[in-house]
Amino acid sequence: MNIKPGNELITKPHYPILDGLRGIAAIIVVTFHLTEPLGTGHLDILVNHGYLAVDLFFLLSGFVMGYAYDDRWNKMSVGSFFKRRIVRLQPMVILGMTLGAIGFYFTDSAIWPLIHTVPLWKMLLVLLIGYTILPIPLSLDIRGWQEMHPMNSVGWSLFFEYIANILYAVWIRKFSKTALSILVVIAAIALAHLAITNGDVSGGWTLNVEQVRIGFTRTMYPFFAGLLLSRVAKPAKIKNAFLWCSVLIALILYMPRIGGAQHLWMNGLYESICIIIAFPLIVYIGASGVLQTKSEYKICKFLGDLSYPLYLVHYPLVYFYVAWISNHNGITIIKAWPYALVILIGSVALAYATLKWYDEPVRKWLRKKFA
Repeated sequence: MNIKPGNELITKPHYPILDGLRGIAAIIVVTFHLTEPLGTGHLDILVNHGYLAVDLFFLLSGFVMGYAYDDRWNKMSVGSFFKRRIVRLQPMVILGMTLGAIGFYFTDSAIWPLIHTVPLWKMLLVLLIGYTILPIPLSLDIRGWQEMHPMNSVGWSLFFEYIANILYAVWIRKFSKTALSILVVIAAIALAHLAITNGDVSGGWTLNVEQVRIGFTRTMYPFFAGLLLSRVAKPAKIKNAFLWCSVLIALILYMPRIGGAQHLWMNGLYESICIIIAFPLIVYIGASGVLQTKSEYKICKFLGDLSYPLYLVHYPLVYFYVAWISNHNGITIIKAWPYALVILIGSVALAYATLKWYDEPVRKWLRKKFA
């Protein structure tokens, strides 16, 4: 049993450390996207493994999903489950896509030549599809990056998150621990094969056969490994878990590329170990952690509350930053870091503002309406 600040007892423990870790990973995602345009490819990005935060998000989601819903199905329908998930996820999806659309015509860069030829009706059509989080076909690619969500690139992971939610609610929630373990082992083998043969797991954001395969492979193992972990783990009491887990996440995501262009398999092996072994271990330690002060709780709560809005609102700002980089050839990290810092701070401020003035009020209203 957990005790929150103020000593209010709750019958089902919450995992504030896991919320805090989600926030840490979200901030690192922003730093990854800010250093990505300064590299020439996967081999030399400064925050080289920042994209693995998405795989950690999937694992955290699976763990929380099992913990929150596994014991509710005797009094909850599939329909009510989907209502809960839509209320939780869709308000920020809609806002994130809207912000991306507002900025679409205000970015001026040679890397997006299509922007200046896109009629308003086509942009609005892509926006409306984006509101549903369904992917667009390549024929509607209005930015030229072959993204399934040109208004807000990170929408691809929400698309696969929804698919995992659907699979869980309709089918996989009924699996025994043995059946779920078999599924997780098969998914782990598929993930390791993808990572080692490709050199990394990066991908999943384009609506074609290869990228959709990557997206499914990246989703299936971590999400359902998280679900399995929620069913079999028996958390202990670990002190300073938030600190140690945060350090581990930072070390993993900031690790430089391994093996170079000559030995791609080495990096793939590293990422396989991180996703298959290290991330579940981090989640277990986080779930076992004990917060000893109110300050620790407040930090974890702030980071957890901020994580999802930050993930959805930062990329519309990153588009402006990427355009600026592309319009100034030869920009180095030395010259770019003040602008990157402004985008990072601005993203955090925008995320907090949208959390308090939009996301929380809208979700509260929707809960009352659906109730």
